[in-house]
Amino acid sequence: MTDDALVIFTPSGKRGRVALGTSVLQAARQLGVDLDSVCGGRGICSKCQIAPGFGEFAKHGLTVAEDALSPVNAVEERYDRVRGLKPGRRLGCQACIQGDVVLDVPPESQVHKQVIRKSATERVMEMDPASRLYYVEVAEPDMHDPSSDFDRLAAALESQWQISGLEADLSVLRKVQPVLRKGGWKVTLAVSQDGYATRLIDLWPGLREAPLYGLAIDLGSTTIAGHLVALDDGRVLASSGLMNPQIRFGEDLMSRVSYVMMNPGGDAEMTRVVREGLNTLAGVLASEAGISGPEIVEVVVVCNPVMHHLLLGIDPVELGQAPFALATGQALNFAARELDLHALNPAARTYILPLIAGHVGADAAAVALSEAPELREDLSLVVDVGTNAEILLGNSTQVLACSSPTGPAFEGAQISSGQRAAPGAIERIEIDPVTKEPRFRVIGSDLWSDEPGFAEATASTGVTGICGSGIIEAVAEMRMAGILDASGLIGSAEQVGSERCQATGRTHEYVLQEADASGAARISVTQGDIRAIQLAKSALYAGARLLMDQMGVEKVDRVVLAGAFGAHISPKHAMVLGMIPDVPLAAVTSAGNAAGTGARMALCSRLARRGIERQVHHIHKVETAIEPKFQEHFVAANAIPHASDPFPELARIVTLPEVSFNANGGGAEGGGGRRRRRG
Repeated sequence: MTDDALVIFTPSGKRGRVALGTSVLQAARQLGVDLDSVCGGRGICSKCQIAPGFGEFAKHGLTVAEDALSPVNAVEERYDRVRGLKPGRRLGCQACIQGDVVLDVPPESQVHKQVIRKSATERVMEMDPASRLYYVEVAEPDMHDPSSDFDRLAAALESQWQISGLEADLSVLRKVQPVLRKGGWKVTLAVSQDGYATRLIDLWPGLREAPLYGLAIDLGSTTIAGHLVALDDGRVLASSGLMNPQIRFGEDLMSRVSYVMMNPGGDAEMTRVVREGLNTLAGVLASEAGISGPEIVEVVVVCNPVMHHLLLGIDPVELGQAPFALATGQALNFAARELDLHALNPAARTYILPLIAGHVGADAAAVALSEAPELREDLSLVVDVGTNAEILLGNSTQVLACSSPTGPAFEGAQISSGQRAAPGAIERIEIDPVTKEPRFRVIGSDLWSDEPGFAEATASTGVTGICGSGIIEAVAEMRMAGILDASGLIGSAEQVGSERCQATGRTHEYVLQEADASGAARISVTQGDIRAIQLAKSALYAGARLLMDQMGVEKVDRVVLAGAFGAHISPKHAMVLGMIPDVPLAAVTSAGNAAGTGARMALCSRLARRGIERQVHHIHKVETAIEPKFQEHFVAANAIPHASDPFPELARIVTLPEVSFNANGGGAEGGGGRRRRRG
C-alpha cells in the first residue's frame, strides 16, 4: 500500500501525487491549481468548494472509490446547515485525500475566472421569429354566449391577426382569466408559431411595449456560450459563458462516453449537471440584461452529437462505437421544461438544429447556416476548433463535412503551464530569432512584457500560465526562432544558443518566465506540451486534407477560422504550425463564433430553420474514424508545418530555420544559422 495518491484536477488537467491526508486545498497549492480561499482554510468563506468524481475514468486509467476523500466533517456539516452546499460539493480546506481522485474546480472557486471568448459576432439578422407579440381586444363574457374566455381570446387572435388554432399549456391557461380582467379585455399575447402548432406562451394586460427575448446557446464540450437576444430586432443584449460542468467526467467526448460505459447512471449524472449549467447561464444573462427569466420565451441550442444526446437524456454509448448511430438527428422543437430549464418562462419553447451525422452535429450545422459555403463559387474551408473540430469544405457544387478529435490542448488543457483563458494568462508571444528572448502579453493588459508599466498593469493578476492562443503562438514562434526543429524537438542551450532552453530529463523545455521571490510562477513550454499541440494540429490538418481528397483538390481558395480559436489566433502562426492548409494570408479570415451566430439566426428566423433543415441533407459526411488515409495524413502532419505538403504561400512571408535536434541533446544540423525557404 502506498502512502500517497494520484490527484487529477479539472478543468486545468493538472495532476500529481500527494501524501495521504493532504487537504484538497493544500494539494491544489502544491500542484499549482487555481483554487480560491479567503478565510485561510477555516471553512468559513466557501471559496474552495470542489466536486469530486467517483467511478471509473478510463482515460486516466483510474477508478475513484467512494472513500477517496475523508468523510464530511463537523465544519462542513455546519456550513451546509447554515449557508448550504450544492449536492456533491465539498470544502477543499476540510476534505482530505485518502485515495486516487478526480476533482473538479467549479468556476466560482477559481481565483482567475475564465474569460469565455465566444462573444456574439456582429450580424444583421433577418427577423421572422417563431415567437411574436400580438395585441388583441377580446369580447367580454355574455350570458347568451357560452364560450370560454380562452375561446374568445383565440377568436380575437384569429379575427384580428388571422392566426388560428391557438393552443395553451396549463401553466398559461391559469393566467388567462385574471390577466383579461386586469387589462379590461385588452391584452398582449406571446404566441409561438414554429410550423407545427400555434401556442400561447404568455399574456400581459394592456399593451406590452417591451420585446420578447430568446437565448442562443452554443453548448460546447469545454465551454457553454450564451447570447440573450431581443426578438423584435435581433440585437444581442447580453453574452456570457461558463465552463461545461461535465468536464469533470472527461475532458473530451470519448472520455465522457467511456465514463457512461464504465459507470451505470453516469449519463443521467451528466445530463443533470449540464442542465443545471444552462439554468445558471440563463440567470446570468437575464441579470446582465436587466430582465426577468419569464420574459425569455425561446431557446435555440447547437451542440455536437454527444452533447446533444446527453442534454436530451439519451444514452450516448452508441456514438462511441461504429457505426456511430444517432438516436435522432432531426431538428427538434419541444417545451423547454422537458430539459428542466426552469430559469425561463414556464411555457418557453426549445429548438435544436438538426445534426449532420454521428460525429458531425448541430454545431456544424449552425456553422454551415452562418457561413453558407454552398452559396459561393470559390472553395471555402471552414474550421471550427474546440475540443472537437468541425470542418466544412465546399462551394456551390458540393459541401463536405467531418469531425476531428483535436482534444483540449488548443484550449490550454493538457499543457504543463496551461490554463483556461483568464486574466493573467499569456495570450500573445513573440520570440526574437537572434537573441531567443521572449516577450508576451497577458489577458487583461494591452502592454507587452518588455514595455514600461507591464509589472504595474499585471500586479493584480500576475502572469499565471498560458492559454490556448498563447501556447499556439509559443510553439510557432519557437519554430520560427530555431528553438524547435521541424520534427518538434526542442534544442538544448548549446544547440539553440540560449540559457532559456533547459534540460528536463532526456528532453528540454523553453522557459518563458522564471519563478521569483515575488511569487511569480515558473512558466515554460515542455517537450510534452509540443507533443500535445502536434497531436491536436495533426488531427485538424488531417481532417481538412481528407475532405480535400474527397473533393479531388490540392488547394483551397479561402480558409475561415471559426469559434474562439478563429478570433484569437493569427493566421500566420496557425500556418507555421501546419494547422491549416497553405493559402495566402489575406485569404484567411475569422468568422468569430460562427456556431453561436448560426444559433442566433435560427432563433430570429423560421426561414433560417427550414433552410438548414433542408441543407443538412445535401452535406456529405466523411467519417474520419474509418478512413484509412486519415492516419496517413495525421502522421505526415506531425511535422511543423508538414512532412511533405509544400507551403509556398507561407514561404513568401516566413523563413523557417533548417535545424535538426536529436532526442538526446546531441549536435544540431545547421544550428540556428542556416535557413531555408519551405515549399
